[in-house]
Amino acid sequence: MGRFAGLLYGLVSYVIFFVTFLYSIGFVTDLVVPKTVDSGAVVPLSEAIIVNLVLMSVFAVQHSVMARQGFKQWWTKFVPVSVERTTYVLFASLALILLFWQWRPMPAIVWSIANRQIAMAVMALSFVGWFIVLLSTFLISHFELFGLHQVVSNFTGREMPAPRFRTPLFYRFVRHPIYLGFVIAFWAAPVMSVGHLLFAAVTTAYMLVAITLEERDLVTVFGDEYRNYRGRVPMLLPWRGSR
Repeated sequence: MGRFAGLLYGLVSYVIFFVTFLYSIGFVTDLVVPKTVDSGAVVPLSEAIIVNLVLMSVFAVQHSVMARQGFKQWWTKFVPVSVERTTYVLFASLALILLFWQWRPMPAIVWSIANRQIAMAVMALSFVGWFIVLLSTFLISHFELFGLHQVVSNFTGREMPAPRFRTPLFYRFVRHPIYLGFVIAFWAAPVMSVGHLLFAAVTTAYMLVAITLEERDLVTVFGDEYRNYRGRVPMLLPWRGSR
């Protein structure tokens, strides 16, 4: 029953994550979903800035702290190892849902592309960014990244394989294609409001910090193999040098 409960927990958490991911596309692109980065009741600018920064900080702290090895070692004293990743993914999804729900729009326009063809091309570029994000997760191990592999292995009584360093497709050109995809998705906007600009700028700054923390963990796990990779392959921009 414990293994089945873990499997069910993992499946439900994955569904919540995937729905949240799909919602985030609509939230950023201002399409389809009921609450977007530019919709909702407008409040004074100072209130909007404070609330939005707090919401993004909640996600950033959760996303970074729970991913660190030291936290995992402490956390798994209370949470089974098999659902540690699932719990991390669930908490990240809940932090994003809170952000979507409580986000305060800042509708003043920073730029707006009047040419319809160019605007459509920029919007298409944003969707390319989202595609890069999703495909990059499958290139490494999508279901392990989001906790399903762990709960299925626990349910069937199999051991999780040891971490293996691989650099498929995008990872041969940049070390962090998932983050690159997010940067493209957030900044490629035919209409950029102040609220969207704040969201894109703060999340981009956070990703640069997250990369630094993540690479420390990768060096710890993979040692010289990752150091050599870092020396050969640029971080985010494929036409830039390493580092």
